[in-house]
Amino acid sequence: MTPPAEPPASGLLDLRRFLEPALGSVPEPSDWWSGPRTWWAGALDVEGLALGSLGVLIAALTALGPARGAAVDASRVTTSSALAGASFDSIRRLRVDGRPPDIWAPMSGFRRARNDWVRLHANYPHHAQALLAALGIAGPEQLDAAVLERDALDVEAAVRSAGGVAAAVRTAGEWAASGAGTAAAGEPWIRWSLGEASAALLPHDVAPGLPLHGVRVLDLTRVIAGPSASRLLGALGADVLRIDPPQHPELLDAHLDTGFAKRSGVADLRVAEQLAEVRALARAADAVLLGYRQSSLVRFGLDVDSLRADVPHLAVVALNAWGWEGPWAEARGFDSIVQAACGIADLYGAPAGARDGSAHDAAWRPGALPVQALDHATGMGMAAAAVALLAARARGLAGSARLSLIATANELMRAGTPDAAEPAELPVETRTAVSAYGELEYVGPPLAVGGRPLDYPHAPVRYGTSPLEWMP
Repeated sequence: MTPPAEPPASGLLDLRRFLEPALGSVPEPSDWWSGPRTWWAGALDVEGLALGSLGVLIAALTALGPARGAAVDASRVTTSSALAGASFDSIRRLRVDGRPPDIWAPMSGFRRARNDWVRLHANYPHHAQALLAALGIAGPEQLDAAVLERDALDVEAAVRSAGGVAAAVRTAGEWAASGAGTAAAGEPWIRWSLGEASAALLPHDVAPGLPLHGVRVLDLTRVIAGPSASRLLGALGADVLRIDPPQHPELLDAHLDTGFAKRSGVADLRVAEQLAEVRALARAADAVLLGYRQSSLVRFGLDVDSLRADVPHLAVVALNAWGWEGPWAEARGFDSIVQAACGIADLYGAPAGARDGSAHDAAWRPGALPVQALDHATGMGMAAAAVALLAARARGLAGSARLSLIATANELMRAGTPDAAEPAELPVETRTAVSAYGELEYVGPPLAVGGRPLDYPHAPVRYGTSPLEWMP
């Protein structure tokens, strides 16, 4: 288990220490962020997590500059409270022809069970069908009654067994005492696997202000964490190609939120010819981001170990929900589900102090973080890990990195309650872009490069229409 560290000079969560295996000592850059320290306020230091995770990416980008023959000062990267706050809440800021996205499906959210509360996630159609099958009901109108008939842990187990996504609302102590919680407690924020390799430098034709120009990133992730990482890598100049399976398409609102700065393709890995195309893309990539369960990827040769065996210098960054050891290592999970299981939903419950453990406590209800911070902070960690692995090439190191939503939750909960401060009102700058789906109003990336706010090079393309090939 990685012990907590003293906070850096900035007073934020010190996540930079997790870069040391790849980059050695990583000093904190000076004056890399500006703005108020508190704007959401609450039981946990979500602001410190947001800024701290961005600080890790900035530190990795600073290390990458010399490895690419670029002067660090010429492409100095910074952030601000306003940029971070808006980016971590990007989907709620999105508008399509003036309309906000429909974020939650009818069966997603907290439900009262017989003895406590449970959180369900049914945004994806196949997860919604699994939920209905697990509870033996025909439609959403029967959901509340069906959940109320069972204990929360029974609902969790039934839905998970059916291939759905659910978590009983636990206290932090209950989670720590569980098998999954015990295994996750020792999960570092970034788990590295590194070895010596012949130095393989990246292209040196760095465009002014674009640290990742010429870098190819294959994005095999979904939902928010991985796609938000690749969205930002694309804004930094990388050629990003995301590939999805046709049998489980991405939700349109998620595509519109995280599809900026990348292309979108579809491939059925069950078809030999299409699998061969994807594996060829991976062999020609500089970095691959993985967000599917490793057991699902092994049979296609697209898991961490197989990719690294095929291309020794390839930077592979993988994500899961619950950590890489223990009984839930292969379990499905989302930001909201992890919050419910690990004690965050309990900490944010309201009214404070009203929970008394009775079967039907009408006064208390579980809560949630002000934004999906586990997703976004883990995404920043994925982007930082990918950049660090690219920088490590010049040091003769190559390997992979693994992150998880629960490890991010652990770091947030270890940081404790922030100092009491009046939350500031942050300005939100939105931009507009024409897309195949209409006019999009959106917030930009959470970084400034060379003193100028970064922007995405293009709006999301029409989903699944990009050819399976790298840009020339």
